[in-house]
Amino acid sequence: MARQVFGLAFRTPTNDNNQMKIFLASALAVVTALGTLPALHALEKQPASVYHARRVALGGRLHGGVAVLFAAEEPLLDFMPYRQDSDFYYLTGWTEPGAALMVVGDAPDETAPRTYKEILFLPTRDLRMEKYTGVKMDAATPNAAQIAGVDAVEPMTELPAEMNKLISADRQLATNLWTQPLTPQSGALVEFSAATLGMASTPQPRDVTTLTAQLRVEKDAGEIELLKKASEASIKAQFVMMRNAKPGMTERAVAGLMTAAWMENGCERASYAPIVGSGINSTTLHYSANDRTMQDGDILLVDAACEYSMYASDITRTVPVNGHFTPRQREIYNIVLGAQQAAINAFVAGKSTINDRDRKDPNSLDTVAYNYINTHGKDLHGEPLGKYWLHGLGHMVDIDVHDPAEYPAVLKPGMVFTIEPGIYIPEEKIGVRIECDFLVGADGKLIDLDSALPHTADEVEAAMRVK
Repeated sequence: MARQVFGLAFRTPTNDNNQMKIFLASALAVVTALGTLPALHALEKQPASVYHARRVALGGRLHGGVAVLFAAEEPLLDFMPYRQDSDFYYLTGWTEPGAALMVVGDAPDETAPRTYKEILFLPTRDLRMEKYTGVKMDAATPNAAQIAGVDAVEPMTELPAEMNKLISADRQLATNLWTQPLTPQSGALVEFSAATLGMASTPQPRDVTTLTAQLRVEKDAGEIELLKKASEASIKAQFVMMRNAKPGMTERAVAGLMTAAWMENGCERASYAPIVGSGINSTTLHYSANDRTMQDGDILLVDAACEYSMYASDITRTVPVNGHFTPRQREIYNIVLGAQQAAINAFVAGKSTINDRDRKDPNSLDTVAYNYINTHGKDLHGEPLGKYWLHGLGHMVDIDVHDPAEYPAVLKPGMVFTIEPGIYIPEEKIGVRIECDFLVGADGKLIDLDSALPHTADEVEAAMRVK
């Protein structure tokens, strides 16, 4: 039996009211759960050809399947500017909510021939909402595809129809559908297709982020430039912290000064909640309350950096609040710095790995850094310090500050990652972490993107004397 929904005829079960309810609810969710909202950001983007090449590369990994990705939803309250889904941005450069991207891979099977196709689906303009959020683009906008930099643009209402047309022509495609996991939109689309096509059960889509993660791990030249700009802005904010930190100042005030510096240097947001931990708070790895008043003699751990045009930096420096390390603080600082340098010295492109939590890989930089910490210095009870390092040595950095990767990851040219050893001793109220972003150059050598920042204890103290 054919029923008209959104102006389209779909075949649905004739005697199952529950199935009809699912059908209607799913169809409604596909089209209306994706609202149009904040305006495009003035981000520094790469040429449209770069995003197109990424989509083609994704299509080549689908093995004849189809991928549908959804833009990030609008936040209920705009505490921060809208941020696009990382994979969606990587593939499109599109910065509005309410969109969907379909990528259809080549299918060599003669019984179901398909060639590469891409469509960006845009929601219908809400003219009333645009009075609040600014003019948007939809599929009816002249030259929409050219402006968006995609092969084709269609209304969002056409997404269910396009999906059903593909699966009707090749039922096996239902088991080769790739999308983001655990989203209302992807779940609604799959349920809708299953209901309208009379499938006995709802197919389980594959996780497209496992494919995009493979594409994103090695950076192109444009991405490297954006990462460098994120690092440059983050470095300037770290210098602001060093010049202004003093006893009697709140941790939150430090975070505020750094936030202002990021914005002044073209960044749109922090890469993550700033960690500004003084005294005992320096020993809490992801401390973010930032509500303590700093005291004379405290050590201050500041893990804070920003995003530039969606690309992240991740930097940590540890400083003495009064500008002078105590002998014990300096000792711990030098051990952490030595561990970082040991990892740098051990690095070999294509062989060294990062984030080997078990430290079983003989090529692991984690093991090198841990062994250094565990053989230098003691705690107050004469025990080695290795037990006071509680996390992995590093992670990938890109559009996400913790970019997806399979760990332990072999480090190759084009990758950007952190090296961030740390020692956290609550009993002594001393937490030290030194974190830098590194690029593996085309020649296999490490490039410290944060080299302009102080590294040694003497350099830190000298920077804090500059007002």
